[in-house]
Amino acid sequence: MPDRILIAPSILAADFTRLGAQIAEAQQAGADLIHVDVMDGRFVPNLTMGPLIVEAARRSTSLPLDVHLMIVEPEKHIGAFVQAGADRITVHVETCPHLHRVVQQIREAGARPAVALNPHTPAVMVEEILPFVDMVLVMTVNPGFGGQQFIPETLRKIEQLHTAIVQRGLAVDIQVDGGIDLLTAPQVVAKGASVLVAGTFVFGAPEGVAAAIASLRAAASQVRVNI
Repeated sequence: MPDRILIAPSILAADFTRLGAQIAEAQQAGADLIHVDVMDGRFVPNLTMGPLIVEAARRSTSLPLDVHLMIVEPEKHIGAFVQAGADRITVHVETCPHLHRVVQQIREAGARPAVALNPHTPAVMVEEILPFVDMVLVMTVNPGFGGQQFIPETLRKIEQLHTAIVQRGLAVDIQVDGGIDLLTAPQVVAKGASVLVAGTFVFGAPEGVAAAIASLRAAASQVRVNI
């Protein structure tokens, strides 16, 4: 069981007319990271934000910026996102035929590297890269849009990754993104996840950002890894 479950609100679900205020609100509420979903309309069927939004987020918070690149040829844009203020950069195994090189590029640029898996991509696809990354992101919905329903079959993948990481004695976090709420958060933590991305649940909560983050942390923190 990780010492602490990290909460990473995704600004994809924030109100962009008051983005800075919403990021600040999340930080004041105890968020650990700010998650930034970058989509190119090619790898996923949506267009979202780029380095300018990362720059704006950087001015709005002292929290680490966790930038998830759902784009083809991410190696062409890593420098721009690091310069804009990204602290962590996640690339998809599906878009990187030379994954080790891209991971090395991220670290040399000054950010912490991570690799993501789409729901259909098996855990074995990151087996060789695990010693070189700080985190693996398991997509628990098909990437592209917020507010989707959690895919329960991804729980097995989280468990497989957790087992592989423990057996090899590695210090690699497992992040989950997609449909995370009070019901699914305990399920993913029980399988070994330690970083929870939540967008709609946090920024769309009727009770407000602070109450949403507090309730999510409470739900996740009462669970122990059960594998």
